[in-house]
Amino acid sequence: MTRLSTTTQEAATATEWGRKDLLGLEDLSAAEIESILDLAASFKGSHPLSEAPLKRRTVAFLFTEPSTRTRSSFEVAARRLGCEVLGFQTAASSLLKGESLLDTIWNLEAMGIDFFLIRHEHSGVLEPLAPQTKASLINAGDGAHEHPTQALLDMFTLREKKGKLKGLKVVIVGDITHSRVARSNIHGLKKLGAKVTVCGPAALIPKGIEKLGCAVSHDLDRALEGADAVNVLRLQLERQKQNLVTSVGDYYQAFGVDGARLEAHPDLIVLHPGPMNRGVEISSAVADGPRSAILEQVSNGVLVRMAVLSLLDSWRTANGR
Repeated sequence: MTRLSTTTQEAATATEWGRKDLLGLEDLSAAEIESILDLAASFKGSHPLSEAPLKRRTVAFLFTEPSTRTRSSFEVAARRLGCEVLGFQTAASSLLKGESLLDTIWNLEAMGIDFFLIRHEHSGVLEPLAPQTKASLINAGDGAHEHPTQALLDMFTLREKKGKLKGLKVVIVGDITHSRVARSNIHGLKKLGAKVTVCGPAALIPKGIEKLGCAVSHDLDRALEGADAVNVLRLQLERQKQNLVTSVGDYYQAFGVDGARLEAHPDLIVLHPGPMNRGVEISSAVADGPRSAILEQVSNGVLVRMAVLSLLDSWRTANGR
């Protein structure tokens, strides 16, 4: 295990870390997850860094799917730490000519890239690549598999708002079948002692998901009983090969999160990973209301991604990379 020294950046606490890559939360221990959250917390409210602790590092984005929050907050995080950011666009790259993702990484590695932020439409695409690369790979969302930094910022926001994660009941409602966010949240929350219920129409909940340690419900009002937070997911219509809901109106009536539905739950916090479809899975009154921690999630995403880059950098430094 490598140790991130307090001299690496101001306000950072000594933190153990022993990984080159961040591919998902399924394989992380509770201690590793907490180390990311604790380091992110050390950045919050601190003065801007007086030095650029990662100024010798270069970050490249390999995104084959669109992104607003993840890509932008990773870029802000990297620049705050002093990284150079390569303006690489996969849509204008040799990937469109048939070059493999691994060959693309190897060629950019040869130019001095240290970190690759990768979003890809295929689940599990990073696992076989990571052992073949010298650079650190960070999963920015792969298919319906995992989105670790989104789950980390969700957990960070919950811990900040509730003071803990252990013992909380969190409901994840929406398109669970196609959601990498749901899977990473289940893995992370369960490891830190929270109880997770996934909720949605039967067609949008994959068979066997309860094997991950979550409960399953098809009744949102019942699922919200005793809950501390609800994480609202959008309908990912672009991933559905057939119509899995009868109509948007019917879906909203059964699973939409609006003010009337939350009246019986005054202490419930509302999260949403974005992008939001207002009037489809969440009302504007809730999204913009006092229960919403949605914009706080976005702000916290920068801190969490700073922590991830810093910890991976500690491994690289300790291993002469």
